[in-house]
Amino acid sequence: MDTPRTRKSQPGSLTVEKHLRYPYRLNLYQRPPLGDITLEEFETWAIDRLKVLAEIEASFVRNRSYEELKSVVKSHCTKYLPLSANSAYERPLDQERRKDHVSHFILRLAFCRTEELKRRFVKAETTLFRVRFDEEDSPDRAAFLAAHGNPHAERVEEGEKQRLKSQLAAASGLSEKMIDKEIYIKVPWTKVTSLVERRRVFLSKGMAYVPAREQSSLIYQDFQTRLEKAMDATEKALPRLDEDDRLIPVLEHLSKGFLAGVSSEYTFGDEVAPGDAVTADMVDEMSVKHWPMCMRHLHETMRKDRHLKHYGRLQYGLFLKAVGMSVEEAMVFWRKSFSTVTDDKFNKEYRYNIRHSYGLEGKRANYPAWRYALAPASAVPWARLTVLLAQLPESCYKRKRATRLSWMSLQAFQPGEPDTRIVRTLPNNRAD
Repeated sequence: MDTPRTRKSQPGSLTVEKHLRYPYRLNLYQRPPLGDITLEEFETWAIDRLKVLAEIEASFVRNRSYEELKSVVKSHCTKYLPLSANSAYERPLDQERRKDHVSHFILRLAFCRTEELKRRFVKAETTLFRVRFDEEDSPDRAAFLAAHGNPHAERVEEGEKQRLKSQLAAASGLSEKMIDKEIYIKVPWTKVTSLVERRRVFLSKGMAYVPAREQSSLIYQDFQTRLEKAMDATEKALPRLDEDDRLIPVLEHLSKGFLAGVSSEYTFGDEVAPGDAVTADMVDEMSVKHWPMCMRHLHETMRKDRHLKHYGRLQYGLFLKAVGMSVEEAMVFWRKSFSTVTDDKFNKEYRYNIRHSYGLEGKRANYPAWRYALAPASAVPWARLTVLLAQLPESCYKRKRATRLSWMSLQAFQPGEPDTRIVRTLPNNRAD
């Protein structure tokens, strides 16, 4: 049953909600939620929020403009994490806001485990807060700011503003006449580093003079700083959860989903059962025992160079998908394999293509493995090897010297001499 709400309705005035547990749909998440939830709610709510954060990360990777990002995030929030305005009387406001509150803290538990996960989580959550803040109704936003004002902010007196008018105009790009109408506050410059970086504020004696139109950056910076400190505190408290074997598997599942950039939805290549899935840690051993020579050659090249060129990545990635590797494990595999690449470069240059091959980006097609790479994830019978080799592209097979092919054959499959002689003749017998 909805919590009863007392409304004050007057023409032209904002409705006042007096008995909501969450009076604002914006939230700085300063206090952990209280109350009981089911394990199903625990996982479902977290996954719904994860879908929104994953789409924010995808927007970063695809270099979407802020307006495009806002449109995408609003659409996903409407579907998975709705938050209605106070004026939406028919909506269950407290239930919506409680889900938002609880799901945020659940994901804190999941993503406080490593510095990389913490950094990405803070960035995505700060972006989500910014989108919601920009879309909030003006009266509700003003009420929220009044309730959560920055304690370090100090209003600039008129005399001081007139004395610094020329410097304020130069820093903000406003005319001196507009400066007279602008309301300024001053805060420690460390509270508005984003504005300092963009040279949008005047600095004097360690204080930044912020015009009213830029003051939203204060709340963004405050949100980010609070969350970074909270994530460190959560990490210290996390060992206390180790005794609860119900929550740890769920949290690990969620963090893997965020690492892959998807919302914990496992996608297998050819409908491989989860128990038969190939994990990133299994590939080194399986490549020696079971991969056809073209795939083994790509794997060895990647291990040696810590990199593969585009078509090599595409070929090998689709093969791994076909033998049962999920997109999450693929993301882990490629990230570990490209150990010399920074996280930023990996996210910008490789993550999108990996997700694209699984049908999670672009036109979302379920791409099959290339025909010559369709080898089973079990031992490849030697009787089938000549058929596989005859289908290999020149880059994998035809241009290799016979001695190299013989060595690869002996290492991978340990055939007899008659079969090795057959392999040696294949490059010369194959039609172009």
